[in-house]
Amino acid sequence: MQWTLVIPLKPLARAKSRLAATAGDGLRPGLALAFAQDTVAAAVACPAVRDVAVVTDDALARRELSALGARVVPDAPRAGLNAALRHGSAAVRAGRPEAAVAALNADLPALRPRELARALDRATHFPRAFLPDTAGMGTTLLTAAAGTELSPVFGTDSRARHAASGAVEMALEGVDSVRQDVDTGDDLRAALALGVGPRTAAAAARLLIAD
Repeated sequence: MQWTLVIPLKPLARAKSRLAATAGDGLRPGLALAFAQDTVAAAVACPAVRDVAVVTDDALARRELSALGARVVPDAPRAGLNAALRHGSAAVRAGRPEAAVAALNADLPALRPRELARALDRATHFPRAFLPDTAGMGTTLLTAAAGTELSPVFGTDSRARHAASGAVEMALEGVDSVRQDVDTGDDLRAALALGVGPRTAAAAARLLIAD
């Protein structure tokens, strides 16, 4: 089975606000774009991924992510993360009603195609499934097989909320790069330790990150 990934991305000026202490407002938008670029590049290279749809209204992100092979869907609802994901999933299935879709965070700069393929392969066994983030509270990947609504409930404690919604939590080892999202300076240090993509590496080189 191949999947269509739906990746939501806020306007870069507002993205990754919790990184302000690490990156500052001058570097933070560029860092957020670098995360998304490395995430999309890895997703496009994954053999389990048919295509990638990015939901965003940011003009720069639209140009840069389209150049990497992503389809860009305007964030018509402009009503937050879950609305963007529902809209993106509906846009995909308007053309391919039987598409298997998965929501993937845009802030996975260490993402490795093989690890993503492993998680998506496991997801084929369930109507809906999810992968918790490294912190154990959030969600980085939510999948919905053909004929099943994505029904995202991202936000605070999304791990518990997705479990309560009926999605199956996937217990997988060796997929750290799929689970390591970046919201804080500590998260960024952890992602750098795993090994980030080239755009994030270049952007992070401009930061002073204490050990």
